[in-house]
Amino acid sequence: MKLRREWVTPLTGGAFLLVAVTGVLMFFHVDRGLNKVAHEWLGWVLVAAVALHVVTNARALGKHLKTRRGQALVAVFVVLLGASFYSPPREGDGGPPFVAPVAALAGAPMATLAEVAGLSEDEVRARLRNAGFDGDAPNVTAAVGREPRM
Repeated sequence: MKLRREWVTPLTGGAFLLVAVTGVLMFFHVDRGLNKVAHEWLGWVLVAAVALHVVTNARALGKHLKTRRGQALVAVFVVLLGASFYSPPREGDGGPPFVAPVAALAGAPMATLAEVAGLSEDEVRARLRNAGFDGDAPNVTAAVGREPRM
């Protein structure tokens, strides 16, 4: 089958429109129903459509990429793509947001942990023993023998 601009370009435009609109809705937290699913899965249609569009328009794209402007634009987006993989350190220990409270509970006295869990201290200690840990330890960190993983 010969690739034809008459259907490749509208396919690319339609897929872009869907991904752009659902992406904006998700960005502003006003997405509803299947917006997120459509964005994630039909985004693959956009990837395929763009690939077909590039193949269909390879000669024209090649001409654009021979210019300094075309090369600079591609370079900017390659740098932005690379930068998107950078994870800046978070406040505190650098871990996910739930790590600090979990670590605090793991180091808290068993009575405090039991109260937070809605259990008796004896039940918490029994559960630790049943799981093969030291049920007589002063806290979960001591019972397990190590700090929580970050």
